[in-house]
Amino acid sequence: MVTATSAWEGDAQLARASAEGDHHAFEMLYHQYHQRVYSICLRMVRNLQEAEDLTQEVFLQIYRKIGTFRGTSAFSTWLHRLTINTVLMYMRRRRRWHAEMSLDADELRLLGERTPSWPESEFPIEPIDLERAINRLPAGYRIVFVLHDIEGYEHAEISQLLGVKIGTTKSQLHKARLQLRRILTSKVNR
Repeated sequence: MVTATSAWEGDAQLARASAEGDHHAFEMLYHQYHQRVYSICLRMVRNLQEAEDLTQEVFLQIYRKIGTFRGTSAFSTWLHRLTINTVLMYMRRRRRWHAEMSLDADELRLLGERTPSWPESEFPIEPIDLERAINRLPAGYRIVFVLHDIEGYEHAEISQLLGVKIGTTKSQLHKARLQLRRILTSKVNR
């Protein structure tokens, strides 16, 4: 049985070997983690080609920076942070998400609306419906939602990653959840 510790040690050994020039070790890390990296990229940018390009960029960064992995945490944690940072830097360069983080009149109205509550049994959500609803969120909302509710980052970490105040991340998450509820409720009521 493989334990979490032995998996950490195995990844750390592969990282050390990769840093020393072992291409097979790097290839093993790539095969083990490329799907996870792609999934994170796709959730954040919502574009297949951009997600593929960003996945390649992440692994180029890993190849260049593998020697900086110290092994004090899991390789997957280090990789995850590098992936998020790569996507955020890409988005900053494009300046796409800054403009989308500001509220428009419809979003302000949405914040003022009361959101309905429902028992879980009356509101079945298919995973594909949830994924589509997340994809409909503005980039700022989607990024904070993915980082917090899907990837498990705390508000302080998100604040640091995005370079915004903690209050902004909390507000963005609240607005994302309200909008998701509205999107999913409208689907159920059709």
